[in-house]
Amino acid sequence: MSSLPQSAPLPHTISISDEIDEMTGDPNFMSSLARGIAVLRAFSNQHRTLTISQISHKTGISRAAVRRCLYTLKMLGYADAEGNNFRLTPKALTLGYSYLSSTPLATSAQPCLNQISRQFNESCSLAVLDSNEVLYVCRSATSRIMSVALNVGSRLPAYCTSLGRVILAYMPEAALEQYFKNVTLRAFTDNTVVSQNGLMDIFAGIRESGYAVVEEELEVGLRSIAVPVRGASGNITAALNISAQATRVSSKRMREDFLTTLQSGAIELSAMLP
Repeated sequence: MSSLPQSAPLPHTISISDEIDEMTGDPNFMSSLARGIAVLRAFSNQHRTLTISQISHKTGISRAAVRRCLYTLKMLGYADAEGNNFRLTPKALTLGYSYLSSTPLATSAQPCLNQISRQFNESCSLAVLDSNEVLYVCRSATSRIMSVALNVGSRLPAYCTSLGRVILAYMPEAALEQYFKNVTLRAFTDNTVVSQNGLMDIFAGIRESGYAVVEEELEVGLRSIAVPVRGASGNITAALNISAQATRVSSKRMREDFLTTLQSGAIELSAMLP
């Protein structure tokens, strides 16, 4: 099984620093807070410890500003350092927990995902779209099926995951155009679709069938199927999926055995949304 690239660039055509600078004309916009959040987000499962230089390179924020952000985060207890290497502390979890504990879908979905996972003995996840990525808000895992660990709070590219595609497929045309302007399409495997026209054709098929199947596009050996989760207004607010080893579960079985249960789960979760 191949692993995801460990030095994947952020999926933006401009740096985070440039995006912040574009907003500095707004008198109500706090650039210092935005830089602090960008520094926090620079850390990931693949980058658990980072130097000031690495964060500066990753975000486009000056070394001096990164240093001040890290100093503040350290003084507040959200970061710690050993030599020149900085890392987040467990206190940083309280930031994400504030969202999870206040979101009805995230707090109520776990029993539903656990039931689906037990039924098929496969991993089941719930995610929302955040910027250009899918953000995992709930997960029931039976085993580790990817080279990187997926947990609540994990992020993956939207365009090459079943969770992301089933949300993107139903986005308004203007929002989808903006998505393609902001995202960098790159191949993770030989199967990854990286053309906008190819993805648009796939999205059309998803809208027709009501589900998305991704065949080893994010990682070799990984296959998944996802369905949309709608709110009371009918808008797609999240996606529910089952992922499995391609050698163990065929795409035919996903469509014939998994799909109906996933759709029932999506209806159950929809009832929890406003």
